[in-house]
Amino acid sequence: MDRHCLIVADDPDLLDALLRLAAAADIDAQRAVDAADARRAWAAAPVVLLDRAGAVRCRDAGFPRRESVVIVVSGEPTGDDWRTAVTLGADRVVQLPLGEAGLAAMLADVRERAAAGGRPGRVLAVVGGCGGAGASVLATAVAVAAARGGAAALLVDCDPLGGGLDLLVGVEQEEGLRWPELAIGDGRVRAAPLRAALPRVVAGRAELSVLSCARTPHGPEPAAVTAVLEAGRRAGGAVVCDLPRYPTDAALAALGAADLTVLVVPAALRAGSAAGRVADVLAEHARAVELVVRGPSPGGITPEQVATSLGLPLLHAMRAERDLAGALDRGRTPGSGRGPLATAARTVHDRLVALDRPRRAAS
Repeated sequence: MDRHCLIVADDPDLLDALLRLAAAADIDAQRAVDAADARRAWAAAPVVLLDRAGAVRCRDAGFPRRESVVIVVSGEPTGDDWRTAVTLGADRVVQLPLGEAGLAAMLADVRERAAAGGRPGRVLAVVGGCGGAGASVLATAVAVAAARGGAAALLVDCDPLGGGLDLLVGVEQEEGLRWPELAIGDGRVRAAPLRAALPRVVAGRAELSVLSCARTPHGPEPAAVTAVLEAGRRAGGAVVCDLPRYPTDAALAALGAADLTVLVVPAALRAGSAAGRVADVLAEHARAVELVVRGPSPGGITPEQVATSLGLPLLHAMRAERDLAGALDRGRTPGSGRGPLATAARTVHDRLVALDRPRRAAS
């Protein structure tokens, strides 16, 4: 992804301010002196900053509409400013210096997307249909699968009563932030400093960063969850959230942000009944919900029967894994070996990645 910010501006004070903001965001600024010069960079630049005169020149030259165009003005925006913005497809009209903080945040977002190659990450939510379904284990295994494949991976613990995902990954003694220590000031988190502040473990070709709950009953706030997930999305790769079955405000925020939600259900009658109530909540708040059914079934219930009873598409039927609980107690990270769990994790991760293909093809 191009890291150049296209600037078309005549006003010397605004030009100086835009160059300063671009430098602070570590974005290379490319100034166009006329419409012909601007046209050459119009389509490729990740963001375009225009003052009033630059906006009028681009409008009169018949530039095509595009995303990430900002018109910057020194006084109150006028009706003409907004009409020009509509013609160019501008995202916003920003008044400086009043809107400087918001513009700086936007440029920082552009820088993070460029560092990720321009491809936004995907957010996965994993929820258990009943107690002991194995949602935390599967969520951790999916994050491990993403990292083993070479992608940036962030594992987010949204279940304050789950005991802490840092224990599952084996970083409970490592220094780094947990939810109680993470302060979200202005509602925005930068991805690189966040990852640097979290406990991390090497998994295959990449590192897995873990944002865990602490051993307290107090979980994250919804705004903090949203800010962290958006930061992970900007950084690319996979963001995997382990959610509680009960719909806390933080869990609902994660469901709203997730591209895919996976419901984990053991193949048992009572588990299916409990999962039906969870599925009702997911249907109301999640974008797309698919099912992972975990065997074996004591009564011979098939994964297809569970899927039919819940009215959800079956993503994967996971076979029983011998001594999985014992291996986890002995410190093996979920998904780090071979077996049915690792296979299920790869299947879920592949499904998450596949969701991104239409967006890339359209970009």
